[in-house]
Amino acid sequence: MFKKWWGIAVLVVGLFIVATFAKAQNEKVKKDDLYRQVELFSDTLTIVQTEYVDETKPKDLIQGALKGMLDSLDPHSQFLDADTYNELKIDTQGKFGGIGVEIAIKDGLVTVVSPIEGTPAWKVGIKAADKIVRIEKELTRDMSLSDVVKKMRGRPGTELNITVLREKEERLIDFKIIRDIIKVKDIKEAKIIEDKIGYIRLVEFRENTSQNIDNAVENLKKQGISGLILDLRNNPGGLLDEAIKVAEKFIEAGKLIVSTKGRIQSQNTAYVSKCKNPILDLPMIVLVNEGSASGSEIVAGALQDYHRAIILGTKTFGKGSVQSVIPLGDGTAVRLTTSKYFTPLNRSIHGEGIQPDIVIEEVAAAELDSEEKTVRQKVDDVFEGIEGKDDSKQGKLKEYENDNQLLRAIDLLKAIKIYKISGPKDAQAQKPKEK
Repeated sequence: MFKKWWGIAVLVVGLFIVATFAKAQNEKVKKDDLYRQVELFSDTLTIVQTEYVDETKPKDLIQGALKGMLDSLDPHSQFLDADTYNELKIDTQGKFGGIGVEIAIKDGLVTVVSPIEGTPAWKVGIKAADKIVRIEKELTRDMSLSDVVKKMRGRPGTELNITVLREKEERLIDFKIIRDIIKVKDIKEAKIIEDKIGYIRLVEFRENTSQNIDNAVENLKKQGISGLILDLRNNPGGLLDEAIKVAEKFIEAGKLIVSTKGRIQSQNTAYVSKCKNPILDLPMIVLVNEGSASGSEIVAGALQDYHRAIILGTKTFGKGSVQSVIPLGDGTAVRLTTSKYFTPLNRSIHGEGIQPDIVIEEVAAAELDSEEKTVRQKVDDVFEGIEGKDDSKQGKLKEYENDNQLLRAIDLLKAIKIYKISGPKDAQAQKPKEK
């Protein structure tokens, strides 16, 4: 018996040694390959410096190589020169110059994630999913995101001409836009719209957004709201920690909000709700569309997974990767995709987006036909018959009567409210007696 176990032990030790040796050899091969490629780069750099027709600067060559290397990884990774890095830091503070669009590379094309509401791009009619194919007569085919941003930004008051491809309409559209200082306000609206339904339009996650949401919700609760609509349409994201703080306000403490998973262990993170007094008893609907991305998708995904809110609208953008900005020694930086977002139920956001519970396509005001308006009027009549008519509410519909997605959300919250008031118990009590 002893010989048998001794033989097994020797075999296990032997396999371990073989595996360790194989791993070491594999690592050695990788290092040798890296050194060969670095030597190839060094030789090429030397040849360019000595034999290129014009004199070159080492800094320009190295930064050009770094730019190409990062651009080859994915649409979101990039080398940030000093000017671009400074612009990035300015962006997160909520004030910068330009036309007011959030962009990304999607399917190889420069794509508008969302126009920022109230900005020059918004005012001229730029829409989410528009493909920017030309900037000042120059095609964007081989441009990186940083190149596009540089070309679109400029002094306030100057003119920018771009051409977009709007695939849904199968046409190219030229836009002339006057640049302006872009001041971003995270909460566009926070009010009661009708029948004690609160409405918050959140356009971006910036510094102090979670505190601003706190204040808005508390103010609406003081006014006695019985339901809440959180509008994340055309919200391109922003600061991750602020998005998480917004989500946890409506989710039980200790619950997972979102996780990130990367190639190495240090990039795997789980963000758990730490809110001590979350709002759990207020019926919620979250509005999303193809302009909802990143932080918006994190909030919508978490609320959907816990059945905390009904997600209504159209499929979101699908920007679910994490970029870490790593400063370098000379004022430049590297923005590198290091992990991807996953919802509490382990659904990948990147490239997939969030599919709404109820899909309602946006309908332009001119397309709202008389039949739909008639249906809406009938719905209002039914609810007024149950709740009692309130003349003070008349006329308020005009503010949003052309927003069919918001109208559906209002109707749904009304239905939930009516169900709670006259639900199964009342229905049972009113059941006719059998004869």
